[in-house]
Order: sequence, then C-alpha cells, then structure tokens
Amino acid sequence: MAEQLLLEMKNIHKRFPGVYALKGVSLQLRAGEVHALLGENGAGKSTLIKVLGGIYSKDEGEILVDGKPVEIDSVEDARAAGISIIHQELVLVPYLSVAENIFLGRELRGHGGMLDKDAMIARTQKALDDFGLSLSPTAMVADLNIAQQQMVEIVKAVSFNARIIVMDEPTSSLSDKEVDALFENVRKLTARGIGIIYISHRMSELQQIADRVTVMRDGEYIDTCDVATTSNDALVALMVGRQLENYYTRTFNACTEPVLEVKNLCTDKVHDVSFTLRKGEILGFAGLIGAGRSETMQAIFGLDRIRSGSVLLNGVELAGKKPDQILEAGVGLVPEDRKNEGLFPSMSIAFNMTLKVLSQFIGKLHVNAGKEKGIVKTYFERLQVKAPGPETVISSLSGGNQQKVIIGSWLAADPKVLILDEPTRGIDVGSKSEIYAKMNELAQQGMSILMVSSELPEILNMSDRVVVMSEGRITAILDHTEATQEKIMQNAVSI
Repeated sequence: MAEQLLLEMKNIHKRFPGVYALKGVSLQLRAGEVHALLGENGAGKSTLIKVLGGIYSKDEGEILVDGKPVEIDSVEDARAAGISIIHQELVLVPYLSVAENIFLGRELRGHGGMLDKDAMIARTQKALDDFGLSLSPTAMVADLNIAQQQMVEIVKAVSFNARIIVMDEPTSSLSDKEVDALFENVRKLTARGIGIIYISHRMSELQQIADRVTVMRDGEYIDTCDVATTSNDALVALMVGRQLENYYTRTFNACTEPVLEVKNLCTDKVHDVSFTLRKGEILGFAGLIGAGRSETMQAIFGLDRIRSGSVLLNGVELAGKKPDQILEAGVGLVPEDRKNEGLFPSMSIAFNMTLKVLSQFIGKLHVNAGKEKGIVKTYFERLQVKAPGPETVISSLSGGNQQKVIIGSWLAADPKVLILDEPTRGIDVGSKSEIYAKMNELAQQGMSILMVSSELPEILNMSDRVVVMSEGRITAILDHTEATQEKIMQNAVSI
C-alpha cells in the first residue's frame, strides 16, 4: 500500500451552542487505503465527516489534501477537493434513472443547451462497465435493491473524480452476498489509489476490508491502529474507555410454558409459518434479507393481512385484530426502521416514551401530569438513557439512546411478548451491551421476546432457540446448544 498521504485533518475543533463536538481531532488517509473510523454514537464521527464534506465549517484546525491546505466551507468546496461522502441514508432520486441520478445537477448539454441524454447514458454505461455492474443506465432507481442503489452512489462519487470517499455504515442493510460484492468494488477503488474512510459498527468487517482504524471517544481522538495487529477487544476498550467484560449478557434457563403459538401462518409474503414462544424465552429469527422474518413479525402485530393460520397469545386468537388491539392484548413491536417507524423525531423523549400509554394519564377532562412524569422517569432511568432530560428532542440523541427510548415506550405498555426487529442496528458497542443486559433482565422477569437480527453473533449469544427462515418459510428451529453460524447459513439458503 502506498504511503502517499491523500488527506490530513489536523487538530479539528467544532463547537455548537452548549456542545463541544470535536476537541482537536486528527485523521490521516493514505492513497489506496481503507481507513476505518470507529467510536460509540456521540463520539463525534459524524461531525468530523460533515466538516470534511463541507456541511459544517470547522472552528479551528487545518485540512490538507495532497499536502496542500484547503478551505472546505461547502459541499461544492469538498467536491472541488476530490472528496465525496456516501451517507448511510442514500440520497438518490427514486423516480429518475441511474444516468439521471449520476449527472443530477451537472447534466450534459449539447447544441442549444438541450440535454444530451445519449452522452449521459454512454458515460454512465462506461462507468458501470468499469465496475463490472450489470445495471442499465436507463433503469429507474426505485426499481433497484439497496445494494444496487449503493453501487450507483459509488459510481456517482467516482464520476466526480473523487479521490477521497467516505462510506457511512455501507453494509447496514445488505445481505452477506451483497457485502461481498461491495467489498470487491471497494478493493477496485483502492487499487486505483482512491482512499476510503469507512464508518461501521460491525467489528467483524474490519479484518475483511480495513487497513487502519482511528478510534474516537467523546469528541476526541483516542488512537490509530493497524487492523492486522489489533484485536476487536482492544478496539472496543478504546471506544468505550473500559473493558466490556460481559458484552453479551445472557442467562439460559429452562423455558417450557407456551405464551405465543403461531400455527400455519400465511400472508402474501410468508408461508405456513409455525412456532411456539415460551415464557421467559428469547427466540431469535435468522435468515438472509428477504427471508420473511420482519414480515412474520408484522403479521403477528396486525400490520400485514393474515390470509390463513392462527396466532394465539395465551390461548386468545390475535389473527385478524388491529395493531392497537394486539398491543392491548399484550404484544409490543420495536420496528426495524427506527427513524421512520419508531419515533417522532421532532418531539421530546417524554412524548415518544409515553405515546403507547396515553390512556394511563389522560382522562376526558384532565391530564395527570404527575403520573406522566412518573412513567417517563421510570423508563428513562431503567433504560439508562443518556440525555440532558426528558424534554430533550429525541432527534438530538445518539442512535443507541433513541433505541432505548423506543424500547422504553413499549415496556411502559407492559407487554407479555416484545418483538425486537434488528434491536441494535447502527448502535455503538456500549449501547449494544446495555440493550443485551436489559433483554436478559426482561427474560429473567418472565417476558417473552421475539428477536429478528442479521448479526449472527447476536443471534447465537442471545437466543434460547433460533428460527431460521428462507424465502418466507421456516427451514430449521435450533436450540442454542446446537446452533452454529454454519448450521444457520446452511438452512438460510436451503430452499
């Protein structure tokens, strides 16, 4: 790997009212390198990248590209310096074609200022061919899957002649096969001398793709390490400032009493699904993207129409009931899409945390403010939410703390069964450990949990039993004593 420095960020400071977000952070990126950026939510990673991308202006410090100082005060400045950021939430326009998205805002024009669509299509086709992508330049982005859309973002970034590309949580919505394809294309980029800053909470990916890693904590630079010679445990300790002795907290007890029985469940997306959830059990659901795991949970909670089959909670039929009736019966659902389905981002922690239990403190003529505050205080403390106070706007919290608030809001409804769909996606290791401990505590208290997760270590370490799905069907149910990554993956692709 070349030692040429593409980028140096020296002693970067950034302050917001009441928040010192970056305190003298430094980062170096070499040509042809994948440099991972790690830290808990709130560590300052996003702020640092927004400074690099021209979304925020630095207060102090220096940025050098190819050894020369540059001032980056806008996105246009960043692009002119050869910097492109691929955000976790893709920013493509769905009802434009691949070519139209790649040239959006810098369309090619011919004689008389008319759009030269043929030229844009031809240049897009060449760019797609360079990456070995079998996509049509005229395909609508809305018709592409997430992995294909992500590759369009990469092609777009390279088309700006970017030499420094930031990838923010690029694999959070990808299957293992799609991750492999992404990594192959990342290696093509680095072979051209392009430097990649790679942000991820998935520690298992670092050994596969990263050369070096810089760790941040509380807005400060902590250390830069070679990935090949640094253990994951050491990186976790750097991130959280302490050793996580029991990262996965789980006490396995004999669970025999059935609570939820799903029999021959069929919807438009799942087929003949049957399983039993026991009292105090964490039942994990594993499978590839599109296997039908989330769709099964949505059917149980009344969000998807059940065409046939039965869902019994302590012998009471839930099939055909509406979500509010199912919640009242004792089932809660923490959704996969935290931002769009789990919270009201412009409202306070207190508002979000009490939304499921308004009837507990709102009567026909008055609001029992004392009871409302009591509910918020209870779950604010039980979930160890890190925030100035309950009136804090939830969008200002880290992803881990937002997830704690959402979980707290469902716990306030006192469910017998709690569905957790990707409970730790996009969450830092410290918050993950706290959520695992809370899940174990709830199971010990007798709550039954259905957990959908794409992270096999999470499935293996937290589940009493593992349900494996493929193409909308259950292919195996494994006890935690026999479940392995190999057995899960064999069954995940068995149909």
